[in-house]
Amino acid sequence: MNARERIGLVGAGRMGANIGRRLKDVGYPIAAVFDARSDVTAEVAKELGADAAPSLAAVTAASDIIITVVTDDAAMREIFACSDDSLLAGARGKIFVNCATISPAVHVEVERAANESGAHAIEACMASSIPQARNGTLYLMVGGSPEAFERVRPMLQQMSSSLRHLGPTGSAAKVKALVNMVMNINTAGLAEGLGLAEALGLDLDTVRDVFAQTGAHSRVLETDGADMQNREHEVYFSAAHAAKDSGIALALARSAGLSLPLAEATENQYRAMIERGLGELDKSGVAELTFRSRGTK
Repeated sequence: MNARERIGLVGAGRMGANIGRRLKDVGYPIAAVFDARSDVTAEVAKELGADAAPSLAAVTAASDIIITVVTDDAAMREIFACSDDSLLAGARGKIFVNCATISPAVHVEVERAANESGAHAIEACMASSIPQARNGTLYLMVGGSPEAFERVRPMLQQMSSSLRHLGPTGSAAKVKALVNMVMNINTAGLAEGLGLAEALGLDLDTVRDVFAQTGAHSRVLETDGADMQNREHEVYFSAAHAAKDSGIALALARSAGLSLPLAEATENQYRAMIERGLGELDKSGVAELTFRSRGTK
């Protein structure tokens, strides 16, 4: 990919904005920014030296490569709808790099619609968080045609420390759903372990240290254990997103004829957080449901 190709950004939240910052730092021109929130569009566009696009079609017109980071299946379908204001308007020759965690089938729909418009689309699923997006050290799982992947590989390499092409469109989204399913189960399990430790009168620093030296150790213990104990739930991956992603994995399980009771219980915990108004806390906030002293059980 020629480094002078213009980059468009759709979805300028925590992940999208930091991807834009990273690409600007390494010399990619950010041509246009669009977010459903006009104030966010204006703020991020100004910071990146880009146009604050008034419409989705304007992003496509201004850009050669369009990166999308939206919230869910409905938002993805909306930005690629067959309408006058769609990323597909005037899309011939463009390529879409779709980074959101959404259902694999929707990624396939988007690729088909892009191809029918003379464009290309790939999925670049992110198994990392905000600091990695900013520093260009994401773990990226890619699905899509080899030709489309090769066109954007240099850009993706600047976004990531590890980059894997997993196969046709939908492949990466399936693996990402599994990653988040297991991560969410681990997070909910750790919250229950620490909640029970507190109820038994154990010292939580000691318990976490023992966990770290035994079979209870996990990556989630490293990232979320102290936050659960100290009630520090600054959002890196929200409970609402954890609920959504658990639902994607469970839908895949149903289509495969499998029952996944742990994943179902975990989704219920994150849904309970949303019902209690805690959905915008970090996923570590699931501990608010398991610590008896916090009065939420």
